[in-house]
Amino acid sequence: MKPTYCIVLTLLATPATMDASAQTKAAYEPAKSYELEIVNQLTTSTAVVNMPVSQLLNAPGNEALKAFFFTPVKEKTLQGKKIAVIAADGFEEIELTGPVWYFRQLGAQVEVVAPKFNPAPARYGLSYPEMSKTHIMAIQYLQPVGWLKFDRTADQVKVSDYDAVFIPGGAWNPDNLRHDKDVIKFIQEFNKSGKLIAAICHAPVVLASADILKGRNLTGFWNIQVDLKNAGGKVTDEPVVVDGNLITSRHPIDVADFSRAVESWLVKAK
Repeated sequence: MKPTYCIVLTLLATPATMDASAQTKAAYEPAKSYELEIVNQLTTSTAVVNMPVSQLLNAPGNEALKAFFFTPVKEKTLQGKKIAVIAADGFEEIELTGPVWYFRQLGAQVEVVAPKFNPAPARYGLSYPEMSKTHIMAIQYLQPVGWLKFDRTADQVKVSDYDAVFIPGGAWNPDNLRHDKDVIKFIQEFNKSGKLIAAICHAPVVLASADILKGRNLTGFWNIQVDLKNAGGKVTDEPVVVDGNLITSRHPIDVADFSRAVESWLVKAK
């Protein structure tokens, strides 16, 4: 049997005035119980699942990915470079924290840029924690796992502020980004500048919404490859694909190759 949640009490209609008679009270109680039962039927059981990063790094076949993070970085090859991470709620944790860690180890300045907080209309019945105004939510394969503070919002940034942009995946994150007009405008202007745009996993769909994929070679998470083809891209199933100022990858297991490709591109661009 599903548990009864305290929050449903706020959803139940409470009479403005209560008739003191036992008859009125008896009539009200069954109605309240009925509404409570309906709400419970519409509610799933609460569960919090955490798949730690160590589980990914220690998984069979990911030895090279583990070595990528645990091998000390000795050279500051990206000293003086500034990189923007474009992300929203639902970003895949390791696809953001992994490259950000690496780029900072290499001496780059990295800023997290998120869409301006824009809550849904009241009739949607949603609520947001206060930290939603300053943080974005991380996931691990569709499981919320934490919050990350962002530095700026998409309406505050300019192409001239950065040397490169990268977008992490996560099934929800790109869907949130591709609907934001400031994000799309920024990506389009960044592409026109010829500066580097990198996207991993589900993130290339943001580039599809920005209409910059026609004739481009790229890759992406397997489930979205048909969308990339429909946007005019030439899709191959490779860990990393580089085409001009565009770098794309498929999955968290490609984070090391993805990060090194971004480093290599920026070093050559000096």
